[in-house]
Amino acid sequence: MRIPIAALVGLFFTSLFFLMAIFAPLIAPYGMAEVVGDVWEPPSDQFMLGTDNIGRDLLSRMIYGGQTTIFIATAATALSFITGSVLGFFAAVSGGWVDQAISRFVDLIMSIPSLIFALVVLSVMPTTITILIVLMGLLDSTRVYRLARAVAVDITVMDYVEAARLRGEKTGWIIFREILPNALSPLVAEMGLRFIFAVLFVSTLSFLGLGVQPPQADWGGIVKENKEGINYGIAAALYPAYAIAVLCISINLVADWVLNRTTSLKGGRG
Repeated sequence: MRIPIAALVGLFFTSLFFLMAIFAPLIAPYGMAEVVGDVWEPPSDQFMLGTDNIGRDLLSRMIYGGQTTIFIATAATALSFITGSVLGFFAAVSGGWVDQAISRFVDLIMSIPSLIFALVVLSVMPTTITILIVLMGLLDSTRVYRLARAVAVDITVMDYVEAARLRGEKTGWIIFREILPNALSPLVAEMGLRFIFAVLFVSTLSFLGLGVQPPQADWGGIVKENKEGINYGIAAALYPAYAIAVLCISINLVADWVLNRTTSLKGGRG
C-alpha cells in the first residue's frame, strides 16, 4: 500500500502531537505550573521557547497544554460520534414518529449557536474537564446525527437491508452489521472535522475564561495568558496558535487519505 506524501506528513505530525500528549510528564522539562524564571524571558538554552507571563517554562506549558487539549477533543469527538451515529441510524431505521421526534429535537438544539449555548451552560455549572467533554460531545453529536441519519436513510432502502428485515433481524443487527460498515466513509471524514472543531472550540472557551481553568494548561488558555505580550514583541501567545494550526492541518490530511481508502465501502456490501 503506497501512502501519499501529504498523508505521511499528516500522520507524522498527528502521531508526534499524540505521543507528546501521552508522554507529557516524561518529556516536559519542568512542571506544568512551576515558576522557573522571570516574566517573558526570551528563548535560551534553559528555556527553549522562553517563559510565560508569570515565569513558567513555556515549552512545558505547551506540552501539558497539548495533552489537555487533545484529551478533551478526543473524548468529546468519541462521545459525539457514539451518540450521534447511534441516534441517527436508529431514527433512520425506525422511521415514522420516532424519526420525527428525534430529528425535531436535534433541530431545536442546532438552532441555538453552539458557543452561546456552551457559555450559558458553563456560566451556571462548574467548569471541569468532565463537564467540558460532555457538553462539547453532546453539542457536536447533533451535527453527527444529521450526517448519520442522511447516510442511513439511503442505505436502509438497499436490498441487503430489506433482506435482513425479512430474515427477522433486530434493529441492533441492522444498525451495526448492515448500516454502519457501509456508512464508514462519510463518517470517517466527518470525524476528522469534528475533532478539529473540538480543538478550536475548547481553545475558544479557554480563551474566553470558561474552558480549562488555571493552573491547568491548554493551548487556548496559554494564548489568553500571554496575549498582552504581543504588544511588546513577545511571541509566547503565538506558539499555541501555531500548534493548533499544525494539528488541524495534519488531522485533515489524514482524514482525506482515510476517506479515499474507504470510498469502496459506499457501494454497499451486496
